[in-house]
Amino acid sequence: MSKETPLNLILFVCTANVCRSPMAEVLFRHALAAEKPPLSELKVASAGVFASAHQPATENSCIALKKVKLDLSPHRSQPLTEDLAHQALLILGMTQTHVELIKEAFPNLPGEVRLMREFIPNNPQIEIPDPFGSDLAIYQICRDSMVEAIPPLLDYLRKKLSVEK
Repeated sequence: MSKETPLNLILFVCTANVCRSPMAEVLFRHALAAEKPPLSELKVASAGVFASAHQPATENSCIALKKVKLDLSPHRSQPLTEDLAHQALLILGMTQTHVELIKEAFPNLPGEVRLMREFIPNNPQIEIPDPFGSDLAIYQICRDSMVEAIPPLLDYLRKKLSVEK
């Protein structure tokens, strides 16, 4: 990647890229669609620190998003690669462990590596626990914790990209 290539990717990362990060990707892409440029022009993707390639999202992840009229069924997992990480303006992990693994694997990234929920003011719960194997109610709680994180994340990106609301 050349030095002139703009960082225009928001990348959500979890463990296997079949629950949390794909839900975050679809939720955030939906939120960006209502924004004006340059926010609406950002690309959004997801990956997993220990993901296999081409796995579908879990059934409960799909159902949790279907309940808010979003479709996760086309998703296929992908491992986090150096190339993908180097395209990201912002990489958002679900847990501190994800953030640490990313920083350890790719120590010289041009963008930031943060937690998705760390932008919420006075927030005691900055991690998003893994719902894998849980019932639908837990996936819905996970989804809602991501939805809560989106407005302050958009505010952060507006400031970072010097965009007026």
